[in-house]
Amino acid sequence: MPEPCPPHLGLVCITHTEDVRFKTITRTRLLQLPPALRALRLRDLYAENILRLHGAIRYCQTHGIRLYRLSSGLFPGCDEPPGGEVLATFAAELATIGQAATTAGIRLVMHPDQFVVLSSDDPAIVTMGIGILERLAWQLDLLGQPRSPWAAMELHGGKGDRARQLATVIASLPPAIRKRLVLENDERAYSAAEILAVCEATDTPMVFDAHHHIVHDQLDSYDHPSVADYLAAARQTWPDPAWQLVHISNGRSAFGDRAHSDLITAMPAAFQAAPWIEVEAKHKEVAIAGLRREWLTR
Repeated sequence: MPEPCPPHLGLVCITHTEDVRFKTITRTRLLQLPPALRALRLRDLYAENILRLHGAIRYCQTHGIRLYRLSSGLFPGCDEPPGGEVLATFAAELATIGQAATTAGIRLVMHPDQFVVLSSDDPAIVTMGIGILERLAWQLDLLGQPRSPWAAMELHGGKGDRARQLATVIASLPPAIRKRLVLENDERAYSAAEILAVCEATDTPMVFDAHHHIVHDQLDSYDHPSVADYLAAARQTWPDPAWQLVHISNGRSAFGDRAHSDLITAMPAAFQAAPWIEVEAKHKEVAIAGLRREWLTR
């Protein structure tokens, strides 16, 4: 039988260097502009970020990076007029970028921000979160990405002790979101065991984050038996086990520190069997290079 492929290590949004960077504008600043100028400002910003996204795909291809997490802030203001109308005019350019990524074998994923809380007790917060997810799913559609967990939209469970409410909201999501949705354990509200239960109950893939797990459960090693156990259990939630996605980070000041370190110096041995790994380290591509040199070659 053929040897299993080594894990693909993914780049998160930008590089440590200036190679991959994007422009932005705050909502406050945008609303300060006269209406006549707002669309022009967004058109210039979106056009620039589309060029930079082209560059990000080329960067990943040049450096052999097969997984790229798109920033959820690529197109600020596109969730309300005139942003959505402006972004729609770039449909052809976005389709070209998506096709370039597909041709290069680069997987595109997203991780919506902390404002998406599907388990909130406040219906307005849930509605706002779904609106954000709809906007991001539309961007993945414009990029020609499949409505499947291959083009994952990664989300935390949100407010704790609301598993039943979370499951109810997940079941009601539009297909563009629901078919891409994956859930990740965190270090506070939803442990690996709790988010796994939600994933199994809702037929949603689980992204296992080893660092969140050791922080939540106050473990002293990435090689605690539970790490391999949850990696294996999470794999069963994916429609194709070869699509399984996991996260790695290290504590900045101590092993159990929640803050992310610059580089990755400790890895779970079990992650040698993980097909796709997002590297959540401050020094981005430098951390990826270090793992390729010092971990993948073992």
